[in-house]
Amino acid sequence: MTTPSTHMSWRPTYRSSKFRNVYGKVANREHCFEGIPITKNVHDNHFCAVNNKFLAIVTESAGGGSFVVIPVTQFGRIDPHYPKVCGHHGNVLDIKWNPFHDNIIASCSEDSSVRIWEVPDGGLRRNLTESVLELYGHSRRVGLIEWHPTTSGILFSAGYDYKILIWNLEIGEPVKMIDCHTDVILCMSFNTEGSLLATSCKDKKLRVIEPRSGKVLQEANFKNHKVNRVVFLGNMKRLLTTGVSRWNTRQIALWDQEDLSMPIIEEEIDGLSGLLFPFYDADTHMLYLAGKGDGNIRYYEITLEKPYLQYLMEFRSPAPQKGLGVMPKHGLDVGACEVFRFYKLVTLKGLIEPISMIVPRRSETYQEDIYPMTPGTEPALSADEWLSGINRGPVLMSLKEGYNRPNKLVFKAPVKEKKGGVVNGIDLLENVPPRTENELLQMFFRQQEELRRLKDELTQKDIKIRQLELELNNIRNSPNIIYRGNSNGFLG
Repeated sequence: MTTPSTHMSWRPTYRSSKFRNVYGKVANREHCFEGIPITKNVHDNHFCAVNNKFLAIVTESAGGGSFVVIPVTQFGRIDPHYPKVCGHHGNVLDIKWNPFHDNIIASCSEDSSVRIWEVPDGGLRRNLTESVLELYGHSRRVGLIEWHPTTSGILFSAGYDYKILIWNLEIGEPVKMIDCHTDVILCMSFNTEGSLLATSCKDKKLRVIEPRSGKVLQEANFKNHKVNRVVFLGNMKRLLTTGVSRWNTRQIALWDQEDLSMPIIEEEIDGLSGLLFPFYDADTHMLYLAGKGDGNIRYYEITLEKPYLQYLMEFRSPAPQKGLGVMPKHGLDVGACEVFRFYKLVTLKGLIEPISMIVPRRSETYQEDIYPMTPGTEPALSADEWLSGINRGPVLMSLKEGYNRPNKLVFKAPVKEKKGGVVNGIDLLENVPPRTENELLQMFFRQQEELRRLKDELTQKDIKIRQLELELNNIRNSPNIIYRGNSNGFLG
């Protein structure tokens, strides 16, 4: 006969959870978005950004980069000539909505620029080519951008020059540079208050950085787990990474943010080769793992006690996903007990498919236990306050009344003069690099032409100097030269 104590030690593996029956529900065909020429770029990003007003998708385009912005309720087939945001001169690699202003979106590109765009209410009626801000500071293409989670007007960008720049959009300039990486930065993630930045890098190292000083607080180089993506697990003082084991199987690892010498746990997922994208919901403590190139989304519950990672279920779909956008909490349907919503990119069909993660409940009243106070749409700090060293958690809001509160925040772009941006004593903008190969060739030929012109000018001046020297010698040596003092000069 089993004793009660044995029962207690055995039960946690099957412990009760309010999220154990969460299921994924794909939207009906009439609530999907069709006919979108999704980019075929192989860069490992989501190419999708969502907020409660708009859905933005990076598109395939000839001559420069572009993305479409569609009102999130405008379902159905999209017109082939639908207006685009198309000011970049190279492929767009990442897009992110401002968390505090629904109409402001940032984009970065192979043309080495970061741009800030303002989308009018109701969406675009014609192509948008003029950005609110053009930010140049990287010497190579820019692969990642992230908005600061609690501060208005602070944007982080990571380039293929191995640098992270921190932009203060109130002045339109880079104010800090993080220069501790030795290869391409693959991922950036903030803790809840934005006082710490975790990065994964192609040099196989996981870093925890104090962003204002650029100081590396913790660093991991674990041979058994090659890190691809990293995410902070809210306020749990934990990090979760996805990557590849030494046997080339997909793997996740849980870390203590204050000690990266060894992971707390590692778990093999499967033998597929696609990248694993991690998504963490701090309100429900749920982790979602979505594989690039396959149609599955696994989900787990994270706890501070063993077993730390509780597998719940798997959403399966035959259509492979290229990337996934995530709706912010205040855009979810609380009446349907929706706790997370993905927007799945299916490239071959030109399809964007919403997938809702739902907690099955019979009651139709507001479920307070699954909707705690959540980060809202008001910044906790100004850019100057954060840069001065102040940390503050997000301003929380309740989802009980739905999301009706208008945001009074207005985005004002600074009036910029053409001047250099000095960061850590380095003038980043002294020579803005050419943004495409074509521009590089044009610049080269212009410089060659300028050199030829200057050489010709120099030769002409040398000849003129020699002529004047000869004339001067003639004047000195000839006693018959008289000077009339008029405009005719010297005459014999």
